[in-house]
Amino acid sequence: MHEITFSSDDKPKLLSQLTSLLAQIGLNIQEAHVFSTVDGYSLDVFVVDGWPYEETEQLRTALEKEVFKIEAWSNHRASSPTSDHEQSTIKYDPEHVAIPTDVTDVWEIDPKHLKMGNKVASGSYGDLYKGTYCSQEVAIKILKPERVNSDMQKEFAQEVYIMRKVRHKNVVQFIGACTKLPSLCIVTEFMSGGSVYDYLHKQKGVFKLPTLLKAAIDVSKGMNYLHQNNIIHRDLKAANLLMDENEVVKVADFGVARVKAQTGVMTAETGTYRWMAPEVIEHKPYDHKADVFSFGIVLWELLTGKLPYEYLTPLQAAVGVVQKCLRPTIPKNTQPKLAELLEHTWKQDPALRPDFSEIIEILQQIAKEVGGDSEWRKEKSSGGFLSALRRK
Repeated sequence: MHEITFSSDDKPKLLSQLTSLLAQIGLNIQEAHVFSTVDGYSLDVFVVDGWPYEETEQLRTALEKEVFKIEAWSNHRASSPTSDHEQSTIKYDPEHVAIPTDVTDVWEIDPKHLKMGNKVASGSYGDLYKGTYCSQEVAIKILKPERVNSDMQKEFAQEVYIMRKVRHKNVVQFIGACTKLPSLCIVTEFMSGGSVYDYLHKQKGVFKLPTLLKAAIDVSKGMNYLHQNNIIHRDLKAANLLMDENEVVKVADFGVARVKAQTGVMTAETGTYRWMAPEVIEHKPYDHKADVFSFGIVLWELLTGKLPYEYLTPLQAAVGVVQKCLRPTIPKNTQPKLAELLEHTWKQDPALRPDFSEIIEILQQIAKEVGGDSEWRKEKSSGGFLSALRRK
């Protein structure tokens, strides 16, 4: 056993980079502890085995070589944004974050027309506010100026680039963005129903089967649209599913979404461990079927109201998914075809997972068999989707 401690500036995907680095050397992570400070530092402590030598100096040398590779690659990307095919059309200037201009929409927003309301949520890299834009109720995601670096600018540019391209009733509607540094923000429609995650885990809400199927079909339709447009979401989870006042669930948050590569596979690490497909965790090539795996975890979440692998740390869950084919336990009373669908969505082999077009058909068939349509109409007449959701 060896204990390895990394101290560094905190940054997006740092934990994923370090776990990948340890795997490259052949180390097995037994424990991981991550500490972050409010002023932007990170301390990552790993307990590992798999190193065949007693001398820690050899291990230190091997680690330093891997760290150097990561730093060299990061510096190369920072100095040459066109080195990545995903960023080949994105260039930057000192004042504005430039977005690729293959779409003719007028989307640049004058901050003078934005009115800020209450803060809805806060994260390490940005805050979400309710507000208005030209009298329309909107959500405003503002990046914290002190956290904006070249990598954050690229993430921001990619999110705006993707959101401008999508128009679907089950995808949160992009309204515009402010690209003038350092005040970067993205403006979308405001979803008054909040997130599915908050409903399940904070409000302790329950989805009855008809409303569960309606929500799952909504998500599947949004995801099917994205995949048809070669967009992989890469971070599909309940926190990124929002509900509006019109009984509609929509896919949101394209901060890590990417337009699929020409080859059809991608290799960058991303997402959230509890919902992440095994091929993504292992840094193997992956495609749109990674989203299908995540959807299966979301569907289980809707069904049970529980956090996936709630008794494990995110890292323990990731190791279990990859090495032991760990999956959430499907409740015994689950509708048989729904249980079968769950098992298919989280197959270890991505090729065996269904596409979202197939998932939509299966869910609609289940809804028909369980009388979802008639029960749905009863719920709708007695107060709508959100009322139905909030009835225990």
